[in-house]
Amino acid sequence: MPRSLLLIPMLFAAACSSPGSNAQQPAGTAGTPTPLPVPSGTPAPLPADVPFTATRVAEFDSPFALAFLPDGAALVTEKGGQLQLWEVNQKVQAVTGVPKVATVNQGGLLDVAPAPDFASSDMIYFTYSEPRANGSALALARAKLTRGKAMAPRLDNVEVLFRSGADGDGGQFGAVIAFAPDSKSLFLSSGERQRFTPAQDPNQAIGKILHLTLDGKPASDNPDAGKVGATSVQVIDPPADTEAAKTAKGRPFAFDGPNPAPAAIWSSGHRNPYGLAFDASGNLWEHEMGPQGGDELNLIVKGRNYGWPNVSFGENYNNKPIPKPKAGDGYELPKLHWVPSISPSGLIYYSGSEFPQWKGSLLMGAMSGQALLRIALDGTNARKADQWNLDMRIRDVAQGPDGSLWLLQDGAKGDGGWLMRVSPKK
Repeated sequence: MPRSLLLIPMLFAAACSSPGSNAQQPAGTAGTPTPLPVPSGTPAPLPADVPFTATRVAEFDSPFALAFLPDGAALVTEKGGQLQLWEVNQKVQAVTGVPKVATVNQGGLLDVAPAPDFASSDMIYFTYSEPRANGSALALARAKLTRGKAMAPRLDNVEVLFRSGADGDGGQFGAVIAFAPDSKSLFLSSGERQRFTPAQDPNQAIGKILHLTLDGKPASDNPDAGKVGATSVQVIDPPADTEAAKTAKGRPFAFDGPNPAPAAIWSSGHRNPYGLAFDASGNLWEHEMGPQGGDELNLIVKGRNYGWPNVSFGENYNNKPIPKPKAGDGYELPKLHWVPSISPSGLIYYSGSEFPQWKGSLLMGAMSGQALLRIALDGTNARKADQWNLDMRIRDVAQGPDGSLWLLQDGAKGDGGWLMRVSPKK
């Protein structure tokens, strides 16, 4: 999910073979930014051994994503369909003009990211589960954020750029946006909607990492650029002996026009990708939720297949075993995995200075794991470095334009949902 305006230049050379940039953190101006005012708030009750403090500054209702704007304001999506604008003075205002969302099965208003040229265009990108005649589908949209001292913020000129197609039932939309380092294209994580085998279907854009132009068209350097897919697909075709198989196996879906899925796919075989971030060398990192165990951190490489649902370190919810990944099985191995599950969410490449010992690491949240994790990077290798128990579900992690670190707690208003500023413990 978009996290901040990145403070260091990014390289795009690696993206042609393995994408590169922090799309959640579009490339910004190098140098030392002006620190933002430290917001007031109440301390979050963290365990004593955690080496930082967290200040609660605003509460939201089932927030999903957090994205900072260049002036230090932040956009927060709420799954129920509301986009909120948090100002540096800590005022929170609802942004009007958001399209209607489908809020069932983990859906709703999902990711949000300022456009790479936001400072001059005021454009934002966002994802949501769109209500459709036969269920719902992941949609990527773009709009102008209009705001001012004397007006309530609103979205103007809302335009749907891409739909995943294969409308139907199921959760696990993925929906995370990441802009390429050259700011000329974007990557979008698309979950497999709890449908299993479509993640391996090249005619479906679900269970994939997609590479699109800023106008939502398939990027020209994708593995199957220019290819048009089948005009109809099986919306749900799960393995036997699953709940989905008992209720919805074989439902068809016909595209209204040409099927762009094959031309848009960068990588396949993904389950529920909730984290997407580029490091300073242009490597694209992704994490996704496994079933019972088997959460993964992957290095995303052009054209590779990451195995779901054919292999996993987890087990199906009906306890039916899944073959474990192994070298030579034709699938890309994860760099790290977690058993039991931690339910990863939110992912940034940290480039701030408040925690110099973390600089150059990946930071990610955990919901069922109720933690903040640090992943140390060594080129294209990754190592589990720290896991701090916070006793709260972490939905998102973000870096402000001044390098500050922020967390978004998962929960309903009145029962969590806090935006928190993280600071070193004194």
